[in-house]
Amino acid sequence: MNDKVKVDLSLAKELLQEKDIKQLLPYLSHAQKNIIERSGLGNEFLGWVDLPERMRNDKNFFSDLEEIKNEIKINNVDTLVVIGIGGSYMGTRAILEALRYYLPYELLPIVYLGHHLEAAYIERQLKILENSNYYTIVISKSGTTTEPAIAFRLIREQMKNKYGEQYYKRVITITDEKKGALRKLSVEEGYRSFVVPDNVGGRYSVLSPVGLVPLYLAGIDINELLSGADSQRLDIFIDDWSENVAFQYVTTRHLAYQKGKPIEMLTSFYPSLFYLAEWWKQLYGESEGKNNLGILPVSAMFTTDLHSLGQYIQDGLRVFFETIISLENQFNTLTIPSSKDVDDGMEFLANKRISEINQIAESATAIAHHDGGVPVIKISIPYMSAYYLGKLLYFFEYACALSGYCFGINPFDQPGVEAYKNNMYALLGKPGYEELAMQLKEKINKL
Repeated sequence: MNDKVKVDLSLAKELLQEKDIKQLLPYLSHAQKNIIERSGLGNEFLGWVDLPERMRNDKNFFSDLEEIKNEIKINNVDTLVVIGIGGSYMGTRAILEALRYYLPYELLPIVYLGHHLEAAYIERQLKILENSNYYTIVISKSGTTTEPAIAFRLIREQMKNKYGEQYYKRVITITDEKKGALRKLSVEEGYRSFVVPDNVGGRYSVLSPVGLVPLYLAGIDINELLSGADSQRLDIFIDDWSENVAFQYVTTRHLAYQKGKPIEMLTSFYPSLFYLAEWWKQLYGESEGKNNLGILPVSAMFTTDLHSLGQYIQDGLRVFFETIISLENQFNTLTIPSSKDVDDGMEFLANKRISEINQIAESATAIAHHDGGVPVIKISIPYMSAYYLGKLLYFFEYACALSGYCFGINPFDQPGVEAYKNNMYALLGKPGYEELAMQLKEKINKL
């Protein structure tokens, strides 16, 4: 079995003219040099490049995690609460949901808070947690991001009432090493704490303590995850286009963009990858969407969304291309029984594996979409495991950085997200935003 992430461009050949590839090659090589030598825009946030290797060799980190995991077992903890938003929780959720149905054991259940402000959801989770035996992991670089800060206030109050003075032993924070509200509170209250690396941005942080701590405590083999990511780093630190799958993916994306297709639809016939698609959307959306440039990342999960978006994908505006995430093997033997007494027209599928039907649906759909004018990129891993997810995550991170540099932008900042935050702070009455609040209220009154 080939131990690599594969990129199949056979249904996107119309984008790949040799002269266009040659024209883009110098930009790709320069972008790769910027990453390896840490010399490009935003180079202070390139700590993710060798992060898998560094984390694998951090014996103190693994020792601390093992101590907490043993404690969780002794205390019969039945739930983890993970508080975070964006990159602080999305990668964790992506991996847990992707692996949940492929592991021979149950993962520790997780309640997610701090990722939105829907009061009914938050209230219901708090009610559920009243009857749960839980630990809380709070992930925030500063501790002042609105959604996680509100969620932690609520959880902290509940934990104090539920567990008394010893509640602090059940709180784990992942935050800045030296500064910020959450670091200050961690020191004052005695929370056990891990560090968000200064040189790794939120959307690139899944392979740091941000993702590794909750993943390990929930039951994921993070050593396998890191091993896969580290092996992928070695696979793509090459300058040969025909061998570098990241070069191939980025080239196809940029040529699609240049030819009037500024939207990329990430799809999969494995709905367990739903949250991986959500993680991917943040990674590429925040990294590329600047200076009126960038490819808009959207996603769909098949076959479900073929019954809603299928018509548009097949016959709508030809302004997008499709990237399918695929598994080469599923190792699932669930078979359709024969039911000759049922007149559903499905007897021809009797004794076939559902996994086989799903793979055929994928091939049939890819061909149909391509025949309808949609270029299709297929990215595949051998099978679902922590190791191969690690490879896939690192592949997407590396390709995202390459792509951003090819656009001539800084792939590691996100200046645009401050606009809505400032408006929200002003309208909520945060001190220091009084003048902006007046301006916004005037605009609201004119609506």
